[in-house]
Amino acid sequence: MILEWWHWAVLGIALILAELLVPAFFVIWFGLGGLFVALVVAIFSSLSLTSQLALWTGASLMMVVVWFKIFRPDRHKTQIGTAAGDVIGEIGLLVTAVGPFQRGKVRFQRPILGAEEWVCMAQTELAPGQRVKVVAVEGSFVTVEGA
Repeated sequence: MILEWWHWAVLGIALILAELLVPAFFVIWFGLGGLFVALVVAIFSSLSLTSQLALWTGASLMMVVVWFKIFRPDRHKTQIGTAAGDVIGEIGLLVTAVGPFQRGKVRFQRPILGAEEWVCMAQTELAPGQRVKVVAVEGSFVTVEGA
């Protein structure tokens, strides 16, 4: 049995559409692999079924590798398990005013503990736009002081 080019095109489109149902953003690469095989089979129609399946597997896996290694390097990994001591001393920019018994927001240049922006508290009044340093992590917010 030899699959025609349009079989692969239908399979590729069906897998790409199946990606709408699967929230993992992974099935699309197998669909694009099917479209690639459809193109190759349209040009070289004498490929055996084994060659077509090997080409589809190889193309799909290559696209997955390219996506995860080149186009989507995890530049902003969440740092789950990072101790609070690793965060103390980080410098950020105050987005909203903060003071005693008043919460504000601080933005960091790189994500700390998985987020770029954190709710913060301070012992003294601090104005927006001021650089602040983390002195403690207390649950879901950080305590800061002027840097």
